[in-house]
Amino acid sequence: MSEDQPQPTPQPERRRHLSAPVTRRALALVAIGAVLAAIATIFISGGFDRGEKLPTQTGGVGPQPTGAVAGEAFGSATTGDCLTWSKPDASDLEQVDCAQPHLFEVATDVDLSLYPDTEFGPGSKFPGVLRFSELRDEHCAPAVNTYLVGRFDPKGKFSVGLINPGEAGWAAGERTIRCGLQFSGVTGSLLPIQGRVAEQDQSKVWDVGTCIGINQNVPTDPVDCAQPHAFEVVGVIDLASRFPGGMPSVQDQDKFLEGACTEASNAYLGSPDALRDKTLTLFWDNLDLDSWLVGSRKINCSVGKEVDSNGFATLVGSAKGDILINGQAPAPPVAPEGRSLPTPLPGAAPIPAPGG
Repeated sequence: MSEDQPQPTPQPERRRHLSAPVTRRALALVAIGAVLAAIATIFISGGFDRGEKLPTQTGGVGPQPTGAVAGEAFGSATTGDCLTWSKPDASDLEQVDCAQPHLFEVATDVDLSLYPDTEFGPGSKFPGVLRFSELRDEHCAPAVNTYLVGRFDPKGKFSVGLINPGEAGWAAGERTIRCGLQFSGVTGSLLPIQGRVAEQDQSKVWDVGTCIGINQNVPTDPVDCAQPHAFEVVGVIDLASRFPGGMPSVQDQDKFLEGACTEASNAYLGSPDALRDKTLTLFWDNLDLDSWLVGSRKINCSVGKEVDSNGFATLVGSAKGDILINGQAPAPPVAPEGRSLPTPLPGAAPIPAPGG
């Protein structure tokens, strides 16, 4: 990448769970699952600029802020604006109505040149990855919380992001950064947001029918179900439908979700026997207090198959139809007379023989 092109800010890895360690609950005909592996999430956006269109300074005054490092849309973006782009360097960045799909919702803009420090003064060196990470934590995290009136879910689907001017913009004197909200995939790619964040449930849920990709047995980002994936979402449950008041305990959540997720799975797969016959496990998340207090109420019911305590088998195809598990078609458990049998739960007594 040439110096006059935008320099994406590499993102420090930060590990977190989908909720409190995600417990995969086995139901009556399915083997008990294990704790879902932690997923790395990546926050900071790269810096954007259009170096070839940066204005040049005349008269020996020195470099001045361009106010439009990625075009007019970036230069004028302020609190509440929604931005999107499709090119890797964001040279096509534009402001859109927040009801339309977008990649970034601006919480505030911060002019670093106003800080009484030579670090951001004229001719200063473009900050490195770690410094932008610090600036995100110092300026953007509190700005986002203020923007959402204290209702940001740090364990929800949205993350705190920062857009910097890029090296060319910095060299031209631009010192403004934009802080905001984005929907970061596990791999660091930005996923579309639709609607203002403040007006929606921030729960980290996927739409029913979404398949989550897999890499080295660990879930990644949404993929077509025909592609290798870790699990498939079979339901979205709103805990507020059962618990309209205070936060329920994990035990109460599980008691409700066992029935709700079973019902959702049976409806999605088309049969109460499909889960067992395909040797899959039904599991769900739990919400913790931090998420509950800011209004998150939804969880996913999903189906997958564990390979060990930390990962998933690779699925290909939707669980609604023909599916391969690690390249093989699942073999339903069958009794001697041809009667399907459930997978016994660990520690359960042997299943009595027919007529026993």
